[in-house]
Amino acid sequence: MNRLGLTPVQETLLLTLHARAVDARTTRILDDRHAAEVADRLTGTYDFAKLKMKPSLVVGTALRNRRLDDAVRRFTLVHQDAVVLDLGAGLDTRALRCDPPAGVDWFDVDFPEVVDLRRELLPGRTHLVGTDATAHGWLAEVPTGRPTIVVADGFLPFLPGGSFASLARALAAHLPSGELVFNGYTRFAAWAMRYHPSVRALGITAAQGFDDAREPEGWGAGLTLVEEQLLTRAPEVARFPQPVRALTRLLAGSATLSRQGTRILRYGF
Repeated sequence: MNRLGLTPVQETLLLTLHARAVDARTTRILDDRHAAEVADRLTGTYDFAKLKMKPSLVVGTALRNRRLDDAVRRFTLVHQDAVVLDLGAGLDTRALRCDPPAGVDWFDVDFPEVVDLRRELLPGRTHLVGTDATAHGWLAEVPTGRPTIVVADGFLPFLPGGSFASLARALAAHLPSGELVFNGYTRFAAWAMRYHPSVRALGITAAQGFDDAREPEGWGAGLTLVEEQLLTRAPEVARFPQPVRALTRLLAGSATLSRQGTRILRYGF
């Protein structure tokens, strides 16, 4: 049952929404109660059971979003007149969770069909931009001359090859300074994702990533790596359910293996 009329890639927003909602009811690593409320409103319209949600996906999604939120909060605390661009925002409630200062302009960017759904389910004070984010023309709606943080959760792996680098160059050309922060996938992790039961349930067969966190420095976008966080080593792992906690702690002993899981990449420009 899916009465929302979304494409498979657009439908991934329901995967992450469901993960955040399950976390809010169980492990509470992100504790996104707004996500739980939105998911409840979609009961009867969408069959979340078909996503075959695993505990590892729930806690991984919650933890990476907690770290992305941390980056946004730090940036907007220092720059209280900042611009926030949330790429592939889906039905994420990040603006509600971060509660930025009144002088911050927040833009949620996603496909028009997703923005229509967001407008219905998550009315608020953010600016909604309905577009293919890789088309670049939408940047004309974004103010210049102000520090900007660009945040993206689950955005990179489902883009056509080379489009993320092209978008990074367009962002850097339009914006004076700021940060780009997202959850990065290695090539192996992106390949393996295609076989995850939840992703396969949506019929998605393509994903991309990169291994070296410094690779984006060569995209011609003026990016400089500020931080690579390996989330297998995060203190919140202590709250993971078993056996996910034991496996995560085993991976944490190797940086190479840790990179095959969730990592947060933060760049300055």
